Amino acid sequence: MKRAQVLGIGSALPARRVTNEELAKQVDTSDEWIVERTGIRSRYVAGDGETTASLATDAARRALENSKLAASDIDLIVLATATPDQTFPSSATKVQAALGIADCIAFDVHAVCTGFLYALSVADSMLRSGNADKALVIGAETFSRILDWEDRGTCVLFGDGAGALVLSAEESESGILATKLHADGRHNDLLFVDGGPSTTGTVGKLRMKGREVFRHAVVNLAEVLNEVLEEAGLTAADVDWVVPHQANARILDATARKLGLPAEKVVVTVDQHANTSAASVPLAFDTAVRDGRIKRGDIVVLEAMGGGFTWGAAALRY
Repeated sequence: MKRAQVLGIGSALPARRVTNEELAKQVDTSDEWIVERTGIRSRYVAGDGETTASLATDAARRALENSKLAASDIDLIVLATATPDQTFPSSATKVQAALGIADCIAFDVHAVCTGFLYALSVADSMLRSGNADKALVIGAETFSRILDWEDRGTCVLFGDGAGALVLSAEESESGILATKLHADGRHNDLLFVDGGPSTTGTVGKLRMKGREVFRHAVVNLAEVLNEVLEEAGLTAADVDWVVPHQANARILDATARKLGLPAEKVVVTVDQHANTSAASVPLAFDTAVRDGRIKRGDIVVLEAMGGGFTWGAAALRY
């Protein structure tokens, strides 16, 4: 069976790392308060000249190097982001140009924190159908640019970064085994940005009702993980690693308990990077590959939930 194989992986972070202690100097908060409620200890914040597209390009270059492919081998770029460089054109086309690719399919996907799962599913379908042969799937965000830095309940939660996978259509038993995606737009008011080109004409700031989001996240993530495992013909016992969206340490713990998964099988990077939205899953995936936890042949399950609400999961044999 033709599947989308993961040939390479890479990530990128802004130069500036911001600790809780540093943040407490400008916001009414403390390291203890943030760690207790979220598990976050630091995050990276984009500076001058660092954008969603530039971070995405850096992550893509590292993934290409890891895959031993040239940029010219790529014929599809799907970039997941809620913070594009411009309203249009897509940030994916800026990455295409920066990589020196003269012509390929390139577009953005917007599903907030679930964006990378949506992008991965779209790329997987296009590769399996023969519409492309080699793909870059990227999650990249600069959420620091849409935060209200006077709202201590949200500004401490997010960071910037990017992660990328190189996929190739191959006849193989491994690769992406199954994906499952969902959305429910009735919950818009629980997690949203209060601006947009067609409403206010401004970018707006992120707004969130954290307790309600937490409640939905635990239920939805447990359900979609079970769905994707069933679709792939797997059980929780078959899973070597879960790479979740890094939103909050308490959500990660609660979801693992609900599934009966041991904590040591869950990749956690929220303490280092905070919530990087669509970049979260590939950034955590790359971290675990580079430190030797995730190895070739491992069964890995990716999952995320974000504003919309959107949520989804993917099962793959790395």
